[in-house]
Amino acid sequence: MTAPTVGRKIPAFSVATTAADKLSSRDLAGAPYVLYFYPKDDTPGYTLEGKDFRDQHGKFRRLKMRILGVSRDSLASHAKFRTKYELPFELVSDSDEALCQLFDVIKDKNMYGKKVRGIERSTFLVDADGVLRQEWRKVKVEGHVAEVLAAAEKL
Repeated sequence: MTAPTVGRKIPAFSVATTAADKLSSRDLAGAPYVLYFYPKDDTPGYTLEGKDFRDQHGKFRRLKMRILGVSRDSLASHAKFRTKYELPFELVSDSDEALCQLFDVIKDKNMYGKKVRGIERSTFLVDADGVLRQEWRKVKVEGHVAEVLAAAEKL
């Protein structure tokens, strides 16, 4: 299966979140949403990104936009992380990497001289019809949420 393409409908998916045992693309239909993928809970980069999405959450809500953070961490890890940083949005546990593979965010990385497979920080903006409107890959945290919000305001 090929990764979603800007301007095309997202393939169907179903995931577990901190708020629901099962959340499907069908459940998300009718409202725009942001899917952002990050490597791991409670790491410096993700903590900053999560807090930025938290701090701008009210603006996304006014746009009737849902935010979903995705990593391979367990729901228990996500629940602790959400509580610790008072994140007002759902986190998706993609422990089987199905959603990560669908969006082609699992990449070879070099960590301390060793090759590992991990999530490449990426964000996807999906409209109310389930069409991918914009994607950001190899995300740098600083200023990223403001950029996503600006794109969301144009939907």
